[in-house]
Amino acid sequence: MPRSMPEALAQDLTAALWTRASFPVENFQTYTSPFGYRSDPYGGGSRFHYGLDLAAPNGSYIRSWWSGEVLWVEGSGACGTSIAIKSGDWTHIYCHMQGHVEGSGQNKTLIDRDGGIQLRAGQPVPAGARIGRVGMTGRTTGPHLHWGLKYRDNWVDPALVLRAMYVGQQAAL
Repeated sequence: MPRSMPEALAQDLTAALWTRASFPVENFQTYTSPFGYRSDPYGGGSRFHYGLDLAAPNGSYIRSWWSGEVLWVEGSGACGTSIAIKSGDWTHIYCHMQGHVEGSGQNKTLIDRDGGIQLRAGQPVPAGARIGRVGMTGRTTGPHLHWGLKYRDNWVDPALVLRAMYVGQQAAL
């Protein structure tokens, strides 16, 4: 924001910006694991958790937090079936999704036939679009969405973003 912009106007613009964002999971139940250090559910010990876990019933739809373009699609590893979407300076990552990945390299496609989902790298995605369903792929102890956020390649606590969204959206009412 330019230094000459009045603070009230800057707050109004910020509030309006967040009205374009979407909460990332339908049928949300609770937060099960925060961003930051936690006890590793598999091996014990302290380990950094690069996201926020949002519990929802298995098969609940996942929505794109912001409009952007699918950056990558993966089908293995601790994140399981997962995608990343690039939205300007932001990258949002969605893990443990239902479905599977077909293809290799830049030609990978996430396919969830039962959910009607098919996404590939380079595909545009509007904010709020259904991009997958909650599952239990990868390293997980129950159905949830692991939602990670990066701003300019730096990890950000998604809970801080959700709070800002809530405040911004309430201010816009």
